[in-house]
Amino acid sequence: MTTANDSEFFLVDSSGWVEYLADGPKAEAFAAYLDKAEFVLLPTIVVYEVYKKLRLERGDSMAQNFLSISFGFQERIVVVDIALAELAARISVETKLAMADAMIYAAAKLNGATLVTSDAHFSGLEFVTLI
Repeated sequence: MTTANDSEFFLVDSSGWVEYLADGPKAEAFAAYLDKAEFVLLPTIVVYEVYKKLRLERGDSMAQNFLSISFGFQERIVVVDIALAELAARISVETKLAMADAMIYAAAKLNGATLVTSDAHFSGLEFVTLI
């Protein structure tokens, strides 16, 4: 079961950013969240994943475009600190999520944000909107 958090903040995971930027089949669904940039948190782990995927699959230009967009989120960037690392490790042990997914989910939880994703690994977790 997926539920939405009462928070006004959203954290769009890597799959959502890639869909949105590459105009994938779910781009419009993710645009409903990403077009409200002032309510979107951006973890550095997402920056890493999206930049790498875009660079490998779409080329340097699209990857650089994403990086430029990322700089606009400076006050809403979520960095990996000890609290996030510890919570991510606990989440990974409990849910079997891979490291990056656990960090993304932990970043949302620590900041009271709803995680917006199309990644089935998050299915059934609290405060997740699955597209």
